[in-house]
Amino acid sequence: MFLQWFVDHPAFLKNPLYIGGDSYSGMVVPIISQIIASKNEMEIKPFINLKGYLLGNPSTFEGENNYEIPYAHGMGLISDELYESLNTNCKGEYLNINPSNSLCLQDVQTFKELLKGINKPHILEPKCKRFSPRPHQLFGERRSLDEKLHEPNNLPGLKCRNNWYKHSYHWADDDQVRDALNIRKGTIGKWERCATLQFQKMVTNSIPYHENLSSKGYRSLIYSGDHDKVVTFRSTQAWIKSLNYSIVDDWRAWTVDNQVAGYTRSYSNQITFATVKGAGHTAPEYKPRECLAMLTRWMSYQPL
Repeated sequence: MFLQWFVDHPAFLKNPLYIGGDSYSGMVVPIISQIIASKNEMEIKPFINLKGYLLGNPSTFEGENNYEIPYAHGMGLISDELYESLNTNCKGEYLNINPSNSLCLQDVQTFKELLKGINKPHILEPKCKRFSPRPHQLFGERRSLDEKLHEPNNLPGLKCRNNWYKHSYHWADDDQVRDALNIRKGTIGKWERCATLQFQKMVTNSIPYHENLSSKGYRSLIYSGDHDKVVTFRSTQAWIKSLNYSIVDDWRAWTVDNQVAGYTRSYSNQITFATVKGAGHTAPEYKPRECLAMLTRWMSYQPL
């Protein structure tokens, strides 16, 4: 399907192409990028001008949740004493715990209790119920989305970021929007956010794909919202460091409008890592201006 789009739109073939995504796309984007790179090497037409890829808070390898605990300690969510006890009793393995290791199990349970009120995608935002994919249950079938969301004094009802996702139903089912996107009438029914897809997980570690692509000269920008506990910047830094590439531009602040927007480090083989200060799991959603500046500079081959 991806290649077919270029067959149908050949005018775009010469444009530089970057593949991007957040979260679980950390498994998918490197695979798609490698498939394109391999087809180009085999001279399978059409040739696609792939330049690189970018990923935000990417799920990358099994065991990355082991980095939640050092992250939580660094963010002041657990005490020094509990952190030291976890290190001593669990020795860095907090997921696959030996059932006989009662001290580790007890410490991990204490950790979970302490953080059960924390919102994982952004630790500073309120923890709310997951957004239902059935909007009529939220609004009532006689009330329009616009009426509900723009009532006076309704701000308390929108304290949760998930509430803003309700806009997506109003937008994606609008006939004018669908016409603008050239969606043929009758091909798609009511839009669903987070539709359930049937799939089999075959890849649980995308690090080899990063290594392969970087060795072939493809550029990559890996960024982390630093207030995300789903895929922490600690785990992302760990797998990048595991590639053992030399540092080209060491740890420094990057700025937008003379304000620190995050921190960055560049490695050989054209890998750039950056944090986005104050952002959560999907950084552009939280810090759009800063992320646009980051993307624009990187795609223009400028330092962040």
